Amino acid sequence: MEPLSHDTVILARMGEIALKGLNRGKFEHQLITNLGYRLREFGKFRIFQSQSRLWIEPNLVEGEESLFARNPELAEQVLDAVTQVFGVVSASIVWKFSGDFETIASQTIEFVRSLLSKKNLRRFKVEAKRGDKRFPLNSPEICTEIGGRILDAFPELIVDVHEPEFIVYIEVRENLYIYSEKKLGHRGLPVGTAGKGMLLLSGGIDSPVAGYMMASRGMQLDAVYFHSYPYTSERAKEKVVDLAKLVSHYAGRMNLYVVDFTEIQLELYHNSPQDMLTITMRRVMMQIAEGLGEKAGAQCLITGESLGQVASQTVEALKLTNEVASLPVFRPLIGTDKDDTISIARKIGTFETSILPYEDCCTVFVAKHPKTHPTRKDMDHAESKLDIPALVQAGISNVEVIRI
Repeated sequence: MEPLSHDTVILARMGEIALKGLNRGKFEHQLITNLGYRLREFGKFRIFQSQSRLWIEPNLVEGEESLFARNPELAEQVLDAVTQVFGVVSASIVWKFSGDFETIASQTIEFVRSLLSKKNLRRFKVEAKRGDKRFPLNSPEICTEIGGRILDAFPELIVDVHEPEFIVYIEVRENLYIYSEKKLGHRGLPVGTAGKGMLLLSGGIDSPVAGYMMASRGMQLDAVYFHSYPYTSERAKEKVVDLAKLVSHYAGRMNLYVVDFTEIQLELYHNSPQDMLTITMRRVMMQIAEGLGEKAGAQCLITGESLGQVASQTVEALKLTNEVASLPVFRPLIGTDKDDTISIARKIGTFETSILPYEDCCTVFVAKHPKTHPTRKDMDHAESKLDIPALVQAGISNVEVIRI
């Protein structure tokens, strides 16, 4: 009997994209492009679509083994990377082969043997889909027959259709497929399908989560960070660069604009009432971010603000902050509880970096008793001694660009 052979491939499932009607092709093309870019560090892959699924196979060179055959652990790494790409609902490592029912049975026994060698499992069930109607057995018959073969080969196992410890999925299409685990993705829409935004990125917990959330809706990101050296250290800047890299795992390439904010912030500190300092500073930041964003092609600004979280995030303060921006300001966390934001930060891997004890400019020059319900009159008085256009232009002109 010839030894069994199969190819290892990745199956990625799409979700919301399938509802896009006539625009669906644009979203699918962008997702395939994003997957190709995300996977280029692992090697060359062929990505093709079948219905609401994407199949990812290593490019084969004649006479050479597949990348996955040479390095079995690589398939797990590729699976992790695929599930970080927005637009993917879930993904699986799949055995792909061709043959008849006996081939399915033999391959399934080997597949289950490989699962049992890694984990102590007992309860299972089989689920089958027959996409190729020429196959002589229908889906329930495949489940029954293969389930029996598994029990014959592994008497210690039992069938449990309600609470199985593992499921053997079998699909009969143009090829035959077997897989078990489904790794959940981050869903959403492919980055690059919903314009571009400029994220005001600090070293805190909120703004990286805000960037992640907007990227999940298909938005491409650039980011701006306001650095006040020596009042904020180089470690604080490195922390923000690290956060941008973590966000880029999901959002893709971005430019991080590091604004030299020291002299601007000192000017604000000395010539603006202390109880209005935070709002005055936020207004200048918004104008600098908008100026940089317009040059970069951004169509909106994104912040991590949440209503009532701090004094500068009351309705009155946010209204005064919005006044200076002509671009729309998106605040995806505006109604989010802090614990929920922390939960997302943990999920996407930014939390531990965000809580490193390196302060940003907003925390260094904070007012002891900020005004929580500022008026237009308060704002006019706070900015009366300031040359705001000059400060904004100074910020836009003194920028370091870091490509993430």
